[in-house]
Amino acid sequence: MRKWSALIAVCIGTFMLLVDVTIVTVALPAVARDLHAGLGGLQWVLDGYALALAAVLLAAGAVADRHGRRRVYLGGTVLFAAASLLCALAPNPGLLIAARFLQGLGGAAMFATTVAILSVAYTGRDRGVAFGIWGAVNGAAAAAGPIAGGLLTEHYGWHWIFLVNIPVSLIAVGFTLRGVTESRGRAGARLDLAGTVTFTVSAAAAIYGLIRGGDAGWTDRLTLASFALAAFALVAFVAVERMAAHPMLDLALFAKPSFAALMVAAVLVQAAAFAYLPFTTVWLQQFLGKGPVDAGLLGALPLSAASFIVGALGGRFLQRVSPRWTIGIGTLLIAAGAFAQARLTAASPATVLIPGLILAGLGVAAVLPTLASAVLAAVPHERSGMAGGAVNTFRQLGFALGVAVFGSIFADRLAAHTPPTLGTAADAVNHVLIAAGAVAVAAAVLVLVLVRAGRPAWEPQPEATPGTPQAAASAR
Repeated sequence: MRKWSALIAVCIGTFMLLVDVTIVTVALPAVARDLHAGLGGLQWVLDGYALALAAVLLAAGAVADRHGRRRVYLGGTVLFAAASLLCALAPNPGLLIAARFLQGLGGAAMFATTVAILSVAYTGRDRGVAFGIWGAVNGAAAAAGPIAGGLLTEHYGWHWIFLVNIPVSLIAVGFTLRGVTESRGRAGARLDLAGTVTFTVSAAAAIYGLIRGGDAGWTDRLTLASFALAAFALVAFVAVERMAAHPMLDLALFAKPSFAALMVAAVLVQAAAFAYLPFTTVWLQQFLGKGPVDAGLLGALPLSAASFIVGALGGRFLQRVSPRWTIGIGTLLIAAGAFAQARLTAASPATVLIPGLILAGLGVAAVLPTLASAVLAAVPHERSGMAGGAVNTFRQLGFALGVAVFGSIFADRLAAHTPPTLGTAADAVNHVLIAAGAVAVAAAVLVLVLVRAGRPAWEPQPEATPGTPQAAASAR
């Protein structure tokens, strides 16, 4: 049991922080009613957390490499628990969004260290098993959020979707203290404050522009100003990273087509697989009249179950196949799942979503663990903290951008009829799902074309001979 304590600690923390990305979706009507929140505020309750995760993951990875991954993981878990309490006690939308952002910072400190902790704790076939189970937890957690949120909201109130994090955090701390050994990466790693600020401003401005554009129009001055600020901050981020002695993201890695393709795929896959779930949930609750529990079960359980079962049972096999094929084909399954759901009509029952959700779950089970280990294999061991932070950063950024883009599509289609009808809502969800499927197809093409067919990431590397560059890197 002690052998797998590190995996258990990481999986508990990962499950908790990823559940909180989507657990709010089925509780949004209750939050809006209790706190008098509008549509824009509700979108920020989702995106504020995902944005905070994305904003500091890269910096947190560098800090963990320098000061210790175990220490950063523990600190993040404690912050996450404290912020969850603040979320539960928030009396208005503004304070809830602020607490969600703080919660995201704690989650980022945890998430930035997970890949590196597993990489240090396990080797060879054990690493394949560990990444397979961890990947299954990733897929199951993101889709299980609406289920857990529905159960807690319907029976206890929306506050409990946050309060439940406190005992779970304590369990994660216990397993971390028991089974995770301290490890560090580059001795010279520093917090890249300028890079963190410019990246955060760029992402936040882009997301704000997308959300506002859906409400105020794409030619609105503030919308255009937001996009201009996002572009300017992105250019500044690239300039800062090129000049920094210790950048949080080594831009030179993007010169490798495989690495660049995997990073872009991380954004697109996360959006395609999960960012449409809030809008199918709205259709289920507000237009079909389902309660939070039924909406969570019908709108997420098939994806969650398929992802977890296939990932847990087939994780070792998937890690043996070239990442090019595993990620490429898995992403095509996610696309097929989205397209299969995009056939809603005014007369469609809730169960029409199930076959497509199962297909998407199969794709998630194949893609997520392979994506993490493939990126890890593309960088030196001492850069694993940065690599883990990078792939998770791009994934959470994908979710935040996906919610904003799909929200604009959904709002635009609903606005075609006032008040919106059941048929209009079905049409709006169909357009969101078609967009998600197209995003997944783009990701699949990118991976199949640019990612080289290499050996599995879990296979042990050749032993370093003293005096070689590999040996010197291992010693750092």
